[in-house]
Amino acid sequence: MRSMTVSIASHLQRFSGHLAIATWLLIGIGGATRVMNAGLACPDWPLCYGSWLPWQQFNLQVFLEWFHRLDAAVVGCGTLVIALVAWRSRSQLPRFWPWAATGALLLVGLQATLGALTVTELLRFDLVTAHLGTALLFFVSLLGLQAALQPRSPLNAGQSLPRLLLLVTAIAVYGQCLLGALVGSRWALHQCLAGSQLCTVLQSHLWGIAPTTLLVISLSVVAWLRGQHRWASQIAALLGLQLLLGWGTYFWHLQIEPLTIGHQMVGAALLGWIASAGFRSAFSPLSSVSEEKNHDVKQRQQTEVPA
Repeated sequence: MRSMTVSIASHLQRFSGHLAIATWLLIGIGGATRVMNAGLACPDWPLCYGSWLPWQQFNLQVFLEWFHRLDAAVVGCGTLVIALVAWRSRSQLPRFWPWAATGALLLVGLQATLGALTVTELLRFDLVTAHLGTALLFFVSLLGLQAALQPRSPLNAGQSLPRLLLLVTAIAVYGQCLLGALVGSRWALHQCLAGSQLCTVLQSHLWGIAPTTLLVISLSVVAWLRGQHRWASQIAALLGLQLLLGWGTYFWHLQIEPLTIGHQMVGAALLGWIASAGFRSAFSPLSSVSEEKNHDVKQRQQTEVPA
């Protein structure tokens, strides 16, 4: 029974990680669909030109929107599988895990609804922004599901990062991602530079750069001081790349599509990196070891026979 438990948890842990990677790629495909003006390339939903495979209408834009929906369907089906297996094997998993998997599945349903409304409401900016925001939450939830099933060892328990700093930094990065989506969905950069319209939307994203950057740098420094040199270097590299892509996106006025897509994907990766560290800290080996010790003490107390 113990080997079966380890096997199921291991499979779900790996599958959650694979789905998280697929979701990150899906976020990039969604960004490509937007910047290539392909969001309405399929005028209906869920079909595309009344067909599941519109061969006659295929061009780059139609293919992007069609493939975006296909990838989303695959990720959604994968999440359904995770939820079903979790409930079927709930006695062999942490108590909260099936509920968390169900929450991720509900996010898939919300995301599909927002995707449909994005098409039927002709790319309304608030729906487009909410669509990305929900995708990021779903991405983070998959990382949490994966982290909760990772093997725990007490060897590196003392190296966990401050949870409050991780939480605040993750919220700041998530907020910047939403503001960036708002700038893109409202074409705020073009309108501000052309006629001083929607400059507040653009400036809100620009104003958020400094505090978010300081938070990420602080997190990197703390990680370095606690011996996590590799993680600190990775998070600093992601931050530097994101700032560089953001500058290029602004300087070339969103006219170079790979820069804009990369800016969105690296922002999502930065959020995922921080969230993963937060989940690892929440499911820390130290707390796990203490819980196991308490459990062993209770078992011994229950089995002891009074003299």
